[in-house]
Amino acid sequence: MSDATGRPVDYLPITLDEVKRLGWTQVDVVIVSGDAYVDHPSFGTAVIGRVLERAGFRVAVIPQPNWRDDLRDFRKFGAPRLFFGVTGGVMDSMVNHYTAARRLRHDDAYTPGGVAGFRPDYAVYVYSRILKRLYPDTPVIIGGVEASMRRLTHYDYWSDRLKPPILAECPADLLAYGMAEQTMVKIAELLDGGAQLAELYDLPQVAYRVAKPVMHIPFLQLHSYAECCQSKRDQAENFHIIERESNRMHPSALIQEYDAATGMAVVVNPPEPPMSEAEMDASFDLPYTRMPHPKYRRRGTVPAYEMIKHSVTSHRGCFGGCSFCTISAHQGKFVASRSTESIVREVAQLTAMEDFHGTVTDLGGPSANMYGMHGRDLRRCAKCSRYSCIHPSHCDNLLTDHGPLLDLYRRVRQMPGVRHLYIGSGIRCDLFTESNRGWQYFDEVVLHHVSGRLKVAPEHTEPSVLRQMRKPAFDGFVAAKHHFDELCRKAGVRYQLIPYFISSHPGCRLSDMAQLAVTMKRMGYRLEQVQDFTPTPMTRSTEMYYTGIDPDTMEPVYVAARPDEKQQQRMLFFYYRRELKPQIKQLLHKNRLDKFIPQLGV
Repeated sequence: MSDATGRPVDYLPITLDEVKRLGWTQVDVVIVSGDAYVDHPSFGTAVIGRVLERAGFRVAVIPQPNWRDDLRDFRKFGAPRLFFGVTGGVMDSMVNHYTAARRLRHDDAYTPGGVAGFRPDYAVYVYSRILKRLYPDTPVIIGGVEASMRRLTHYDYWSDRLKPPILAECPADLLAYGMAEQTMVKIAELLDGGAQLAELYDLPQVAYRVAKPVMHIPFLQLHSYAECCQSKRDQAENFHIIERESNRMHPSALIQEYDAATGMAVVVNPPEPPMSEAEMDASFDLPYTRMPHPKYRRRGTVPAYEMIKHSVTSHRGCFGGCSFCTISAHQGKFVASRSTESIVREVAQLTAMEDFHGTVTDLGGPSANMYGMHGRDLRRCAKCSRYSCIHPSHCDNLLTDHGPLLDLYRRVRQMPGVRHLYIGSGIRCDLFTESNRGWQYFDEVVLHHVSGRLKVAPEHTEPSVLRQMRKPAFDGFVAAKHHFDELCRKAGVRYQLIPYFISSHPGCRLSDMAQLAVTMKRMGYRLEQVQDFTPTPMTRSTEMYYTGIDPDTMEPVYVAARPDEKQQQRMLFFYYRRELKPQIKQLLHKNRLDKFIPQLGV
């Protein structure tokens, strides 16, 4: 991209001066984001902006606009020719703002300097209302994690209530859910050709509101928002349908009424097919600068960028089906992988960065070792509605060969300028077998791609909790640790295998956490970092937290929902702290769990 004088311009414009230097009299698309603008393929604003730019559209970005003044940030480009795109950012704005205890965070990893307070609560709602008030005739298209995960009736942990589909409360004209590169280009092309908004309703991967919808494709009618408010069972039944359809290769459209008086409903169309290797390459090969916009230099670094600036994404999607995760609902169950050549080109770009000193900090995706994995016979995949390809058992149609990933790692670590290639993404040890070279992969990661600590996420030790989490038996972690320790002993290195756990997950009782603590003590672990379960929209775990019902079986599930219950479960992680031992002993005695007192030494 060049300005009016022919000088190259690397970034999408975020100021009016930049737009003028480009010689533009009007912008085609303006993207409003809750994050700072980082021109990197790990940030959705940059991806959508670059994809639209490649399609020939003039795109500008309004990052973190001030919503509390005279709204000059929203006005600076005027009305775009086609539409405003609105996203809360890489995270849901409420997850960004609040801890699991609903306490306000004091920092924001997606803001220069890590400073909090540069985005509103429920950012997508707030930005859309402002834009519609200022420019009522300009289409507003919402997307990103916050909009996607709230596309149907959902439990909102921060207001502690069931909220209707986001389009019922947000005046946006259309929602593009998931990653949505292809959908956003189609929207722009149709509007550019003079299409009316109603003509966009046939597009895949969109949601829209309409009175008494008439459908011409297969669809499923969900319980209405009012019915879900009256019956938690109806909400649980809805989620079972939503999850099942989101995991199918060819799902039905979903309809949910949210206003009985008018018959207004939200329609969610089926998604685009998973991206091909060529389509993935085309998205990642776009001319990203891989840097935050220069305007932020005086405000400090963007912490989230500092974490990933020397990392590379190899694939999207996850077929693990963990109950607490939104990845499959947002990126899809079917893994879409890049070619080796595309990844190598990006690593070459890393080696040319001024602050790159030879270390690629990560090469992976939602799970590091799902790269290139897919169904052997896609005709069988097309008929499948399993939430996971590996839980509760491995699908015999799933190709889990780790060979392509081993080849990729070897290729990258041999590249000029690369001294170290570390794997920071989570590794699924339950994919390891001798036949698929999984243990060979594990050996190679430990010997060549660990900086001292390898993190894995068994999440819990107890079978009943792991079943609700949809995680494999803890025996798998034990086997991996024995293998890890023996490998390190033979290699003469003192690396650590660090497990991650979640407390107060639905189905987890205080006795389960006490047993987890006992297991950790026996294994010699003193955990420093733990995670208290945080309900986020559109996960199975959140539905159980709100309804107290397992959506698969419709049976009751125990939930530690009170703040004191959650704090008690979390405290048991730190059984070794002297100042906590009297409290833990009293807690165990009060709950008739005295057998754990000597086992924990409290």
